[in-house]
Amino acid sequence: MPKLPIVSYDLLRKKIKKLGYFEIRTSKHPIYYHPIKGITLPIPHHKGDVPKGTLRAILIEIEVRVEEFIEL
Repeated sequence: MPKLPIVSYDLLRKKIKKLGYFEIRTSKHPIYYHPIKGITLPIPHHKGDVPKGTLRAILIEIEVRVEEFIEL
């Protein structure tokens, strides 16, 4: 299993959108929704990079392997 990359919140949002999610709320914590999977996903937005634990939890929630995420 490859290491989790260090990503910014902006890059994470771009990759989430490539997976078919779209933003349904834009406030303190934007929320993304995937219409086919029916998954609602809050993405926190803070300064700096996404913590590795948060990124891993998001990848588990959206059912994407680290290798797939890196290739996006």
